[in-house]
Amino acid sequence: MKAKVAERGQVTIPKALRERLGIVPGTVLDFIEEQGRLIAKKSESLDSVDQVFGTLGRGRNTDDVLQEIRGGK
Repeated sequence: MKAKVAERGQVTIPKALRERLGIVPGTVLDFIEEQGRLIAKKSESLDSVDQVFGTLGRGRNTDDVLQEIRGGK
């Protein structure tokens, strides 16, 4: 599979590869150069904020979530 590098250095990863490798929006990739080859590897995030980011669901504001957690009115 081939992809062309855009003017700003961006590359689109072909859909078949993204699906096979589980690369979704927000996936962090580490890039290394090895013997003239560019290698991208999925990064395992150990940051606790990254691990829970987005788990509260969309459409809920912070006040509602805190009220629910605290057993609000």
